[in-house]
Amino acid sequence: MKIEELSALEVSFNRLIESLLIKKAEDEQFTVRLSSEISQFTRFNHAKVRQTGCVADGWIELTLMKDQRNSVRQFPFTGNWEVDWQVAYTALQELRDELILLPIDPYLVLPSGNNISREIHSGNLLAAEAVVSTVLELVAELDFTGIYAGGVVIKGYGDSSGQKHWFATDSFTLDYSLFSPSGQAVKGTFAGSDWNESKYIAKISEAKKQLELLAHPTKELPRGQYKTYFAPAAVADLLLMLSWGAISEADIQQGNSALAALSRQEKQLSLRFSLKENFQRGLVPRFNELGEMAAPELLVIDKGYLVNTLVNSRTAKEYQKIANGANGSETLRAPEVSPGNLVFEQILPSLDTGLYVSNLHYLNWSDRHTGRITGMTRYACFWVENGEIIAPIENLRFDESLYRFWGENLVDLTNFQEFIPEVGTYDSRQLGGSLVPGILVEDFTYTL
Repeated sequence: MKIEELSALEVSFNRLIESLLIKKAEDEQFTVRLSSEISQFTRFNHAKVRQTGCVADGWIELTLMKDQRNSVRQFPFTGNWEVDWQVAYTALQELRDELILLPIDPYLVLPSGNNISREIHSGNLLAAEAVVSTVLELVAELDFTGIYAGGVVIKGYGDSSGQKHWFATDSFTLDYSLFSPSGQAVKGTFAGSDWNESKYIAKISEAKKQLELLAHPTKELPRGQYKTYFAPAAVADLLLMLSWGAISEADIQQGNSALAALSRQEKQLSLRFSLKENFQRGLVPRFNELGEMAAPELLVIDKGYLVNTLVNSRTAKEYQKIANGANGSETLRAPEVSPGNLVFEQILPSLDTGLYVSNLHYLNWSDRHTGRITGMTRYACFWVENGEIIAPIENLRFDESLYRFWGENLVDLTNFQEFIPEVGTYDSRQLGGSLVPGILVEDFTYTL
């Protein structure tokens, strides 16, 4: 998107906020959230283009509040002022009629404060006409499947208290798999704000090496406990479970959290394990649904101890806590796990004999209260003996507690981190991702 197009959208959005301020009644309050994008999508299968095109999309979510009641409308945002204002004003009238019919919300949080921010992160993305040739140049002879999504994503916020935020970023993701003739696959992601040809070449080269290893006969392993190296992509999958009933203060207060024992200091994770929210990379907005700004960094787990949960203003109001800018679902938005000391060249020698796990699949809680997670290995996972990859493995199901693999059984973390992007495109392109190292774990439990 050109800078003048960005400016036109911002002007239209600001005008919408100003007009709502004029039209609102004295006892009414509102919030306005914007999500917009112009994205190039190209889908590949068998190293051929199956679908390609550009999507321009945007929507507004208007929330009206009065007498401790609130209601929401969502409608398209085009950047055409006459069209957008007509739809917005109609929504405002409908919300007024609806509010009087709704029950009182005792924990409703009204907009407050005077936070204002404006961030624009320009990148160096592939031109739309260069995507196909650039992506396929290295994989034309392979069974390459995936989707490229790139362009500008915009998030905006405004409310009746005067808060206003504007966030725009150029970004791309390439979510891909390389398949062997037998149906085995190597999965990878490549993402950022600047297309880096040398890093893409390195990614594909590593994937090709793993694809060659998948040609070996697979090894079926009995269930049991194995020393395991989890590559960063697998670590990111495990980390995402913390956003599903673990790190939320509301979940802890309601007795639903996998980290309840950690919060009560009945258990501790490894001194090697530290986790923080890090917004300083500029990949996601710091503001939440109420225009509140999270700190640039928030330490969550420090050397095995839980020092902060994610607390939004609604939870703070209900449980008399202090909010820290968390979003409505109190989930991780910019997680980073601190690196350790394991260098890349020593991964296999340090593993010695065990499993090299590249990716995981179908994760779920098997017993949330004890932090037990179940899931399956997937894609390029290998059996290692004496520091050498011997054979790919048949998929295994695991069932293990985070208090063990991030606790007493955590041997080390790699001294490098990898950015694992969010690649979802439901409703809109997802922003951000996890910055994580690989981890080496003793006696990881595989059940099937």
